[in-house]
Amino acid sequence: MLRFIMRRILVTIPMVLIVVTLTWGLIRLAPGNFYSGEKKLPPAVEKNLREKYGLNQPWYVQYYRLMRNVVQLDFGTSLKYEGQSVNSILVRTVPVSAILGLLAYLLALTVGLIAGVLAALKQNSKIDYASMALAMLGISLPSFVLGPLLVLIFSLTLYWLPPARWNGFPSWNLLLPVLTLSAIYMAYIARLTRSGMLEVLRSDYIRTARAKGLKELDVILRHALRGGLLPVVSFTGPALALLVTGTVVVERIFALPGLGNYFINANLNRDEPLIIGIVAFTSIVILLFNLLVDIAYAYIDPRIRY
Repeated sequence: MLRFIMRRILVTIPMVLIVVTLTWGLIRLAPGNFYSGEKKLPPAVEKNLREKYGLNQPWYVQYYRLMRNVVQLDFGTSLKYEGQSVNSILVRTVPVSAILGLLAYLLALTVGLIAGVLAALKQNSKIDYASMALAMLGISLPSFVLGPLLVLIFSLTLYWLPPARWNGFPSWNLLLPVLTLSAIYMAYIARLTRSGMLEVLRSDYIRTARAKGLKELDVILRHALRGGLLPVVSFTGPALALLVTGTVVVERIFALPGLGNYFINANLNRDEPLIIGIVAFTSIVILLFNLLVDIAYAYIDPRIRY
């Protein structure tokens, strides 16, 4: 297991460098620059800007400087937010996205597991049909529709909850963004749990456990649920990584100063250092969570270890 973990960690480094290289190449292929606008700059001003930021150097020199900084985890200074380093922006925005994402996933995991288990135990019943209908609604309803709808109902009509803005943790301001963000993940987890549980409940070892006289609750919690969670665990890695590293739409709707909001602004402003920094951080988090999922797989299902 230790050798497997070390191999995966070693693979992570070149994978991050490849992602950063592709991102840098796409930025350079896109037309325009961070200083270009509706009014063309005088040639002397443009020349000074290119010299200041090293854009007048050959592409391989710029690429080498980029890779050196990425390996040192130093992404430079933002072109839009003058005087602010990319690392300081990451330190300021990642906690906002992480709190929002973790809360949303905990809520989605709790509700999704309960709904999926009940639907599997009561297959083809009203509970099953109602759970899967709500899950289908959660998958079909995009967050840019659900978010404004919740604001309209609970903020502008009932005046129960604040509509937007970040007010720290804990705060009532988080409730609507968390509900908006968790809806689709609740739906996916409920469907994955139901399908996994249905497959496990038909297994021979479950029939054996029941034949031995174990209580139904023990059969479900100690035997069936462990195997039925495998699809949910595989889904958790990339889903949780995307939630923790920022969700663009929800942060935009509720005016949250998270990583996703800054990523949109960085792309609109052609802020290359900030784009590279966010992409590199996101890649590292996704690869790390995928590694944790593989480790969790081995502990949940002993057959995988052998």
